[in-house]
Amino acid sequence: MVAESAIRQVVDGVIDGIRRKDLVGLRRLYAEDVVSFDVEPPLQHVGVDAKLGNWTNVFAFLDNLDYEVRDLRITAGEDVAFGHGFGRLSGTLPDGTTTPGMWVRATFCFRKVDGEWLIVHDQVSVPFDIASGKGVTDLRP
Repeated sequence: MVAESAIRQVVDGVIDGIRRKDLVGLRRLYAEDVVSFDVEPPLQHVGVDAKLGNWTNVFAFLDNLDYEVRDLRITAGEDVAFGHGFGRLSGTLPDGTTTPGMWVRATFCFRKVDGEWLIVHDQVSVPFDIASGKGVTDLRP
């Protein structure tokens, strides 16, 4: 239970870092060799600089950012853990339009490094409609 609480604090740090557009704070939460399967191409982003590059793009595109995580379930061992749930990023677009965002599926994998839980892998995805081949972005948890 102690590990779960510490891991939830890491996820809360991600939420806070996104809301504040705090790349320095976010950097502390990811392992240097993090591998991210994000919604943005390419298929994978390797290393903390690549992961933060994704957030840099988001921060340049959206103002008044909000990020929330729902239904987060965590399974933790002594030095590795994973969590999964749903995330939603919302904010104001460059034209001033407020977007409620869309819900995505999110998975986080953690490793304990020097006594601290760090994100070593994350994956964000949307389901897709097989017939059209298009992502389905209007689902809610």
